[in-house]
Amino acid sequence: TGLAIVIGLAVGLAIAWILVDFVNPQSFHWTMDFRVPFGLVGGLIVALLAAAALTALAAGRRAVAPDAVMAVRADW
Repeated sequence: TGLAIVIGLAVGLAIAWILVDFVNPQSFHWTMDFRVPFGLVGGLIVALLAAAALTALAAGRRAVAPDAVMAVRADW
């Protein structure tokens, strides 16, 4: 999850920078300032990591539940 966040941020920032600094002036003849809202991005990173951790915890608990273990043992 951490690697996906880093790759997503890098690709997203690169595409945004290209659009703002190159595509907009050439295609639409206007410019704008490029600013990254680091507080918002940091909050989203924390929220994504928390959601991933909670999902993994819930899936792990369900996987080791007695019913799941018995189902696997019955298949063997």
